[in-house]
Amino acid sequence: MRNALTVDVEDYFHVAAFSGQINPASWDHFPLRVERNTHRLLDLFAERDVHATFFVLGWVAERCPKLVRAIAEQGHEVACHGYSHQLIYGQTPAVFREETVRAKICLEDQARCPVFGYRAASYSITKHSLWALDILAELGFTYDSSIFPVHHDRYGIPDSPRWPYRIDTSTGGSIVEFPPSTLAVGDYRLPVAGGGYFRIYPYRLTHFALSRINRVEGRPFIFYLHPWEIDPEQPRIQASWLSTFRHYTNLSRCEERLRQLLRDFRFAPAREVLEAMNVPVVSVVGTF
Repeated sequence: MRNALTVDVEDYFHVAAFSGQINPASWDHFPLRVERNTHRLLDLFAERDVHATFFVLGWVAERCPKLVRAIAEQGHEVACHGYSHQLIYGQTPAVFREETVRAKICLEDQARCPVFGYRAASYSITKHSLWALDILAELGFTYDSSIFPVHHDRYGIPDSPRWPYRIDTSTGGSIVEFPPSTLAVGDYRLPVAGGGYFRIYPYRLTHFALSRINRVEGRPFIFYLHPWEIDPEQPRIQASWLSTFRHYTNLSRCEERLRQLLRDFRFAPAREVLEAMNVPVVSVVGTF
């Protein structure tokens, strides 16, 4: 079974965990490490003959146009991670639309192909920002991967479906949701889709959870990672203990764990995995 391998292409100073310490207006003053780290991931994927979906931040694309082209030329899917990595529920619909259009046009120009996938910064499509799905459908996105079906202090719609589903939006549009993967433990949903969870959990737990999704539930999972997560030498930002724990734990172990994951499972871009599935249709209002 092929699972979806995805990368959120952003740099260490973009993360929401550091938003209280770093003003976006100062981003250009930080050393840019995302290009080098993303090329490391491209090389690693090439070694394993694996293709992935790269959700690229528009801010990064404008500063690293050759990176987006390299991603596309190596056979990976280029998708959109928004423009400014701001939480959607903190934006107005007008600002969100403007930024998303800017990012999508930039990515399509650089990749020289249409962009169909979207993932919000910090999975910030929640019950308070479902209006974003209407805009994404109107702009031509065919799938989204932003609604995490878990409880979290920053994101999540806990009662949303665990598996991909098609949403009929309130404006008459349609878009497929590919939710980050979770393991059902009784009534609790354990997030196991990657990122900080991948670094913090023992690899044995990650492998058990993802194997169970494939073998017991008979479903593909979706896995995500950020380029900064394989960069233990990145500059350190002074932040709260929780943000520090989430961001820096096991950075030095992440790349080897990723190599093991690529040996243990089969992967493909998110769009290809979705195309192989029979995705049911649900109503936003009826479901959430």
